[in-house]
Amino acid sequence: MTTVLLTLGRLPKALELARALKAVGCRVIVAEPFARHLTGASRAVARSFIVPAPAFDRAGYLRSLADIVAKESVDVVLPVSEEILHVASLQERLPGSVRVAAMPLTSLLSVYDKQAFITRCLEAGLAAPQTRPLDHPSAAELMQIGPTVIKPRHSCSGRGVQFLARGAAVPVCDEPAIVQSFVPGQLLSTFGFARHGCLYSTVVYRAAVLQGTVAVCFERIDATPAVLEWIARFVAHTGFDGFISFDLMLDAQGAVWGIECNPRTTSGIHFVHPADLARSVLRPDDPQPWRFKPGRLRQQFYPCLTETQTSMFTGRFRDNLRNLWRARDVSWQLDDPWPFVGMPWTSWPIIERAMKDRCTFGEVAMRDLDWRETAEDRT
Repeated sequence: MTTVLLTLGRLPKALELARALKAVGCRVIVAEPFARHLTGASRAVARSFIVPAPAFDRAGYLRSLADIVAKESVDVVLPVSEEILHVASLQERLPGSVRVAAMPLTSLLSVYDKQAFITRCLEAGLAAPQTRPLDHPSAAELMQIGPTVIKPRHSCSGRGVQFLARGAAVPVCDEPAIVQSFVPGQLLSTFGFARHGCLYSTVVYRAAVLQGTVAVCFERIDATPAVLEWIARFVAHTGFDGFISFDLMLDAQGAVWGIECNPRTTSGIHFVHPADLARSVLRPDDPQPWRFKPGRLRQQFYPCLTETQTSMFTGRFRDNLRNLWRARDVSWQLDDPWPFVGMPWTSWPIIERAMKDRCTFGEVAMRDLDWRETAEDRT
């Protein structure tokens, strides 16, 4: 029996992976900084382990993971979300028989870092917005041309993102950041699988209900040839290997612009047939195109409900309510009901902190996973 260690359990993406792997006969265990978490309530999980938060104790986090791998005879270490940037350094601590499903850190950062991502796009001859380091004199010049977006170079879930009008003053940011020309159009998200620079599968989806800048209800759409060609060229240029996700902008002329890259799973995972998802993890050298689950609309019910209630006296309410009624929840499963039923309890530490800090669930959920470059990383 193959033992797979998921390095995060709090997100529905982890639950999706756990169920898919359990269904094909794997033993699934989870490492998670929180004492209770969504995936830990699932029948698909054999054991859960509490580990240090990687953003605050990266060395302790990696030591704990290595100990779990040794004691539980783990075969595959599978990162779920932002913690992949920390887990990528684990391979050198493990025996060769254990596979860490992540590229080396330098390869991940070359596409994850928002400034580096734009550079890779331009190298590949792909369209991307004009982008400047926020602390460079050219940042102010770019902000005089048109509307812009400010983003920390290493961030996710909308943390630190600011949309500014033309001529706005250069803001102060307490971490490395970029300023980027705003590209109008339709924002698309993608989730795919690549092997050695060859793109095998991609799902394209768009936000149906937003909480901040993060989609909590999403709709799968048909991929256009232009979108598929953009992704395939980027993957080939970077030689990417593993799960890879993009935020892309489709402008009024049908041109595709690269906005961000996440070298990991995203919410698009909820559209993929479980058997095909498990095969991508367990047999990456036998890649085949993914099949999709029936239906095109998925939601995270509780945040979608909250957002619908919040929008009651706005123009978004009718659409939000219709999506809440029509969309299938990503966590509910009749033969494994407790993750959905118990979600308010398992997620309470994150919910409580989000209410206290007046920010979104997604921002708080990623806070202890954030990647921050240290002096040791630069040597």
